[in-house]
Amino acid sequence: MTATLEIVGFILSLGGLAFIGATLPNNYWKVSSLHGSVITTSTLFENLWKSCATDSTGVSNCRDFDSMLALPAHVQACRALMITSILLGFLAAVLTLLGMKCTNIGLSNIETEMRALLTLCLCSMVAISWYAAMVTAQFFDQLYAGTKYELGEGLYLGWTGSVLYILGGILLTCSSIPCLSALFPCITNRNALKEFNEHHLSYGGKMFYIQVI
Repeated sequence: MTATLEIVGFILSLGGLAFIGATLPNNYWKVSSLHGSVITTSTLFENLWKSCATDSTGVSNCRDFDSMLALPAHVQACRALMITSILLGFLAAVLTLLGMKCTNIGLSNIETEMRALLTLCLCSMVAISWYAAMVTAQFFDQLYAGTKYELGEGLYLGWTGSVLYILGGILLTCSSIPCLSALFPCITNRNALKEFNEHHLSYGGKMFYIQVI
């Protein structure tokens, strides 16, 4: 069962890395809102790198952001966080592959893997949520005179990737930490439980065993 958890956790982590990798170049981080518009001749959409417009004929024109320093602070921060998340995701995937029991390489340890997974999950989740918070704040701001946007599909891809990172990290943790393997029979094998049952556990003066089915 431990090997199964490792494989599933590794696949989920790779899926999260793929989703985050697809989020970064996605054009639709935010899309112009049709709320309150009677006639719409074009649709505006942006990501971290460029701003685009699509006219009524379906032709799109994009313009890259000229200056990084002229961008809002949250866009610059989101760029750095997303790139960090992808790099750490690749590193965590390599370390996890080397440290899995089924590969028999054993060149990695669980602490390094969990730190990398936790850091990349926080980076991607913070970047996506921060960007979404700025979009929604401008949308509901009655005094904001600029173009109002709604959340684009790129943000939902990012959230999906972050959740997959979390699920993969949980499964990898459950399959690798010895104390969890001793407490939860569903993630151990029969030999480990038999070994654990040789020692009586006491709680409140009472003795009990873990039954092996």
